[in-house]
Amino acid sequence: MQSVHPTPTEGLLAKAQWRDRLWSLAAILVVSGTAWVYLAVMATHMNAMDPTAMSGGAMATIPLQWSAMDWIAMLIMWWVMMVAMMLPSATQMILIFSTVNRKRRERGASSVGTAFFGSGYLIVWGGFSAFATVAQWALQQAALLTPMMASGHPVFGGTLLVAAGVYQFTPLKHACLRHCRSPFDFVLNRWRDGRDGALAMGIEHGLFCLGCCAVMMALLFVFGVMNLLWIAALSVLVLIEKAMPGGPWIARAGGVAMIALGGVLLIVPEVFDVLP
Repeated sequence: MQSVHPTPTEGLLAKAQWRDRLWSLAAILVVSGTAWVYLAVMATHMNAMDPTAMSGGAMATIPLQWSAMDWIAMLIMWWVMMVAMMLPSATQMILIFSTVNRKRRERGASSVGTAFFGSGYLIVWGGFSAFATVAQWALQQAALLTPMMASGHPVFGGTLLVAAGVYQFTPLKHACLRHCRSPFDFVLNRWRDGRDGALAMGIEHGLFCLGCCAVMMALLFVFGVMNLLWIAALSVLVLIEKAMPGGPWIARAGGVAMIALGGVLLIVPEVFDVLP
């Protein structure tokens, strides 16, 4: 009769697997936690400043004409924000990559550090951050943003909300969301060997994630790029869409809410003044 108890070797392998998963999870928590602390410090600093301290239409914290350091600071701010918001939603994918990687190593197949996969994911959101930085500069030049980097015009904010809500119902949104919600299938069917392969897998997953969530990230221009309440709300919505049962339906429900709020702003602009 075959024993149901694991052999010593199997026990050691199981412990190694859990150790790898714990290290990956700890890395995610440290990186995303550090990003959230950075955002909290920046938001506190901005809220403590006098938004009326403006000269010639220039913002107190970000001048109308950006220097090279301003561009770098804004890019870093956006990238850190994307790490804080998006990395937790990629946790399941990263842990499954780590598990498959460990099993391949146990069989003597080639394996690579999980950090290469995670780096590919963050590179994609770094590219989005560069685009968002340029968009912020353009919106500032057009006087569509307040000193707190939020929409100063209900029509602009309402239009962006409606557009984001409509996108929640598009085939592209749900195709990308389906990939994000199927991490095991993604890792097994799109596996590539070596460091370059892991990096490419991370970039590919990041592109699916970008297609799923980039339009929602644009809503930061409505509520305030450094508005922690709305940053947290969008982060939770992204996480629920990707990880919770009924995620696609939750995405559609979120779309309805965005369209409704955007419509209210377009019809009754005064509501914009009472938003937190």
